[in-house]
Amino acid sequence: MAQRPHLLPQQPAHLGVKSALTEDQLANPRSILDTFPNPSPGRDYQIQFVFPEFTSVCPVTGQPDFATITIRYVPDERCVEMKSLKLYFFSYRNKGIFYEAVTNTILDDLVAVLAPRKMTVVGDFAVRGGTAGTVTVDYDGAGGELRAASPAAPSRNGKRRGRGG
Repeated sequence: MAQRPHLLPQQPAHLGVKSALTEDQLANPRSILDTFPNPSPGRDYQIQFVFPEFTSVCPVTGQPDFATITIRYVPDERCVEMKSLKLYFFSYRNKGIFYEAVTNTILDDLVAVLAPRKMTVVGDFAVRGGTAGTVTVDYDGAGGELRAASPAAPSRNGKRRGRGG
């Protein structure tokens, strides 16, 4: 069996060291994300990360918001390093931000550092005040566009069609 060449030109910044986020990183979470070369850039394959311990803060009430964030993407030239992604999520722990804003910001930041072929970010927020919320946003690198996945977009016959979730 042929041995794969060492693909990392340098050690990712967060691996093998105690991680404490700086004020600069908290102010600019995108700077936390480390990437590495895709080991199979000639093949389309999907990577999925599920982070069930995401927390942020409601900007109106100051109460914590708990969510499971799921990221699915087809990489192009770069992949995200998992520990840096975890630290990136931790940077939102004390940040006042609405569900919609945080889900879209996560997608924007990951698209900016990875330039994936496709990506979907789902924020599945826990029940608070009797209501659960799910925000889904998609990116299609072929069209270069970000689009919100509509859970109740009207179909051609006037009936509403939902996106499972």
